[in-house]
Amino acid sequence: MQREDILDHALNLLEIKGFTLVSLEMLAEELSLPIAQLQAFWPDREALLHDCLRYHADQVDNWRGLLLKDESLDTQQKLLARYQVLDHQVRQQRYPGCLFVAACSFYPDTGHPIHQLAEQQKQASLTYTRDLLTELEADDPTMVAQQMELVLEGCLSKLLVKHQLQDVAVARRLAEDILRLALCRKNGALS
Repeated sequence: MQREDILDHALNLLEIKGFTLVSLEMLAEELSLPIAQLQAFWPDREALLHDCLRYHADQVDNWRGLLLKDESLDTQQKLLARYQVLDHQVRQQRYPGCLFVAACSFYPDTGHPIHQLAEQQKQASLTYTRDLLTELEADDPTMVAQQMELVLEGCLSKLLVKHQLQDVAVARRLAEDILRLALCRKNGALS
């Protein structure tokens, strides 16, 4: 089995079972592999969690990079595209992004490498949103980006617990409303 296949499987387990339950033993059992084979890559559970988050962060970064280059989408569509992906993934019983929120809660020490990795991904998401809002010349792009990211993180936090698809639709609608208001303010409609 390839390392990436194992990480994909581990990510799926983490998304479904959460940080507290997934262990090297559980992963070995799920994959029908001897634990020693996993320990060759990850000596302990924390090493596995860190590598899973790093791998997932790379996936998300690549997706954002491709999205930015997609000329078939306008800037507003690029801002809201994460909700389409999230909707599709939740329908597949996957919860991308939730792991970064969970990691910060499970490892609250800001100096912990897992917390730092999750926080970097949250900051990358904020930067992505702010840059697109700046491109749109939205009023106060930093504040609007923070509002949009707060909605997204709230959605991801709720998905961690409830796993309800409707929360994605509600979050998307809120993000659309925030964007619409920011563009109205830009044009002086709310002055």
